[in-house]
Amino acid sequence: MKNVEKADRVHLGSLIDSLKRGHYVIPDFQRDFEWEPWDVRELIRSIFMDYYIGTLLLWKGNKENFKMLSCEPIYGFKDSLDAQHIVLDGQQRLTAIHYAFFAPETPFPKRAKGVVYLIDIRALLEEDYENFIRYEFLSRKRKRFLDNKEQQFETHTFPLGEMKGGSWGTSDWIKEYRDYWQDRAEAAEVDKEKETFIDYANGARQFREIIEELLNDFYISYIELDHQIEVAKVCDIFTQINSKGVRLDIFDLLNAMLRPKDIFLKQMWRDAEEELSFTDTKKMKTYILQVMSVLEQAYCSSKYLYYLVPESKKTIRKPDGSKEQIVLIEDVEEFNERWSQSVKALKKAIESLKNPRDFGAIKSTFVPYPSIIPAFASIKEFVSETKPANTLDINRKIRKWYWASIFTNRYSSAVESTTAKDFMSLKKWFEDDEAVPDVIEEFINGIKYIDLKNDNPKGSAIYNAIFNLLVINEARDWSSFELPEYSELDDHHIVPYSVFKEEGGKAINSILNRTPISDSTNRHIIRNRMPHDYIQEMFDNNDKNQVYQVFESHLISRQAIDILLRKPFTKQDFEEFLEERKRTIFEAIQTQLIDEKINIPAHLKHLNDEIEEIEFAIRDVLVSAIGNDMQNYKDHVPQHIQQKVQQRVDSDIKKKTNSNIEDYNTFEKRVEFFDLREYQDTITSKSNWDMFASIFKDKNNLNIRFNQLGTLRNGIRHSRGISEIEQMDGEVAIKWFKTILK
Repeated sequence: MKNVEKADRVHLGSLIDSLKRGHYVIPDFQRDFEWEPWDVRELIRSIFMDYYIGTLLLWKGNKENFKMLSCEPIYGFKDSLDAQHIVLDGQQRLTAIHYAFFAPETPFPKRAKGVVYLIDIRALLEEDYENFIRYEFLSRKRKRFLDNKEQQFETHTFPLGEMKGGSWGTSDWIKEYRDYWQDRAEAAEVDKEKETFIDYANGARQFREIIEELLNDFYISYIELDHQIEVAKVCDIFTQINSKGVRLDIFDLLNAMLRPKDIFLKQMWRDAEEELSFTDTKKMKTYILQVMSVLEQAYCSSKYLYYLVPESKKTIRKPDGSKEQIVLIEDVEEFNERWSQSVKALKKAIESLKNPRDFGAIKSTFVPYPSIIPAFASIKEFVSETKPANTLDINRKIRKWYWASIFTNRYSSAVESTTAKDFMSLKKWFEDDEAVPDVIEEFINGIKYIDLKNDNPKGSAIYNAIFNLLVINEARDWSSFELPEYSELDDHHIVPYSVFKEEGGKAINSILNRTPISDSTNRHIIRNRMPHDYIQEMFDNNDKNQVYQVFESHLISRQAIDILLRKPFTKQDFEEFLEERKRTIFEAIQTQLIDEKINIPAHLKHLNDEIEEIEFAIRDVLVSAIGNDMQNYKDHVPQHIQQKVQQRVDSDIKKKTNSNIEDYNTFEKRVEFFDLREYQDTITSKSNWDMFASIFKDKNNLNIRFNQLGTLRNGIRHSRGISEIEQMDGEVAIKWFKTILK
């Protein structure tokens, strides 16, 4: 057939006009608009940067075809349709362009509010392509901003929705923006202000040139299928494109397999979607199935998900080599129970990741690896189900595995097999302290080789992990000095990009020069000022020690502050600052994530220090009474304690490549691996009590004091709540031990 397809292109201005007139419609068999707000932002960023955004596949339609395929307008379109083309490939892109450039009053899909896209004119003119565009949800405050052009001009913010008026409408806004700054320049009495305002007015002309070039010279390719092609052939073309361009979704396949059993997977997902909408929603519906599969059979790759269909038989090999067929899910009721369990497990896992005290991923954009969520949720649910006695120790191991996986980029590929492997290896580690997963050692040995300056840009897993660490570290606001409102938090430059971008080079955007502060603080405290200005102002208006403490919560040391205060601030100073911040960040990773030392609240720190002094004194008493020789250690320390200490010694030797067993062959060295209860058991054992009776007098009283001290110690060091009575008892025990041990 002639003219089956015709390749052509259309410039952006013409495309926007076609969208405005309702020329494009979507056939019913197409999926809904599934992009997230940040996906739309990235597409618009690509257009402004003159990147190729793919080719559209359009079918020139007629009334019969529009009706046969139950075509609908593009999401958010509310005017009268003048349908011309059926969109076969490119729905997501066209809908994104329409939503961004027309700013419809329709809520963004799966969101309660609309989204507006905003251009920072000054950032765009400075070619700061990372930061020139942002999106915001349409709150009342934001709607007032969109109605207030003077506020837009003052902040150099161009609402992208102005472009729905085409070239003329956009030109009117830019002309008013230019006139605003020209009027300000004419009224200015200070020369420096006048120069700045004239620069802004001139920037308006440059901005208009960028927009005109965008509308007239940015082209989108498309292929048009002739309206005479049969519907069957068009559907076949669409199927071929979809199978080649997009991997067939296992979720859709399972949905088809489960429907005959009256399990409607898509509806179940719609019911669960809102609860799990925090991150990576496109994959979350499959994550539910993966968690179900991991909990049932440890594996979660696609071929294993089919065994979740009720009554499906799976062949397994028994220990004796024979084979057996089993059924994982017996019936519809059990499938629904497992689905519900998996949804709840994912919800709890997400809440844990979002918690600023646990993992610090306060926003979806700050989750290091969404792909780790099924593994994380599965192992947490396993612990919740089995309720092991050593839950505190297990949670510590989960945290260490999580951070090790992030900093080794473990979940960047082969996610399904990695999830299964980690699930099984963590279960072994829970039971055996010696079965440490390899990723832990890789994390410990490899952390020092991570390049925070040149690699790991914004959005990467390690960048986000360090941002999470800053949140966990309770990074304080630079204006109020209080904990910030996390929903308003973003990462901003310490040394401003706009001022220091040439001297700073690529490192200006690295995590070493970024920290979480609110937009409000960034506008009112930092603006485009260098640190020696805004930090000095903070010192002038506040207690100096308080200011230092606020910066320390951002892992910016006093030495780093001294460097930032230098005036003039040179490229060499910037490099020196980056090195000092890197040292502080790596020190925090070592202390908090590897050594797992916690930040003890100030009101409990002195008690923790006193407990530590008592532990050192008890060690001295033990070694003095029993002797430092290893034979004495073997004769007098209970056997169960010796076994635990030996495991800890072996583990310590593995971590320290230059050490060997000979370094640990004294009681003085071995006693360092005792815990408080093991001091107690050694002293109060029948065979040893006579050696210590003259010091501690009453064994029953000693046990009471050890119990009181242990309760307080564990409460402090494991971040548990401590009651007033527990604290008072602990303080009495501290005084008692200090008196006895002098």
